[in-house]
Amino acid sequence: MAAGQTAETNQRLIASGFSLVIGVVLIALLSIVFDNPDSQVGAFLLDRHTENFLYPFTIQNVMWLMFCLGCGELWGRFNQSNLELAQISKRYLPEDDSIMLRAQDLGSLYQKMRPKDGERTFFLQRLITRCILQFQGSRSVNQTNSLLNSSLELFQHELELKYTMLRYLVWLIPTMGFIGTVVGIAFALDYAASIENPQDPTLLAEITGRLGVAFYTTLLALIQSALLVFALHIAQGREEMALNQSGQYCLDNLINRLYEK
Repeated sequence: MAAGQTAETNQRLIASGFSLVIGVVLIALLSIVFDNPDSQVGAFLLDRHTENFLYPFTIQNVMWLMFCLGCGELWGRFNQSNLELAQISKRYLPEDDSIMLRAQDLGSLYQKMRPKDGERTFFLQRLITRCILQFQGSRSVNQTNSLLNSSLELFQHELELKYTMLRYLVWLIPTMGFIGTVVGIAFALDYAASIENPQDPTLLAEITGRLGVAFYTTLLALIQSALLVFALHIAQGREEMALNQSGQYCLDNLINRLYEK
């Protein structure tokens, strides 16, 4: 079990590293495309010609890296949900309504479901092996059914824990956007205070332009966060559906077929 979890963790780390590389490449491409100093799109997406930060070390670029990291996490969760849903169609358990399962019949099923060293495990496999071990030890259908319910609750909490990083990123990106806006406003006001001739007719236009760029970070952050939240709910819904189907499959084809005598 631990080996399977280690394999999933390693895959997540690889996906995170790869997504950060993609983020760097994306920033480089956008920097080339929107290199024009007058480009409003470049100011919106990258703060390309900022006077506040040494490019490319802008808040927008950090936000893009965090966004790509979130996309990498989402890819891992979508991939895991596909694998979990695929387990249902493998028909590990007999599905004929006339078949009953006794304790001596479960040994071969357990050996078939037991994961090999380094092999990833899935909800359905873990539920089946736990229920088989419980029934072989207790010979009680009620106790086995109670174990199934407890395992489903534990797996639900396990799912929640796997989304903690994504939820943090969804919170972090808008926070960085607000910080960027506050920093931009501060620099704009500092610029206004440094002008020797406050009656200059171009001063108001310059300050307004700087304030507009300052608010770009918040706008971009809210868009990125909205996209991540939308995809997060879809991915989590798919994994919860896979867990629900795994529980129903065990209930229909294992718990309801157990024969105590």
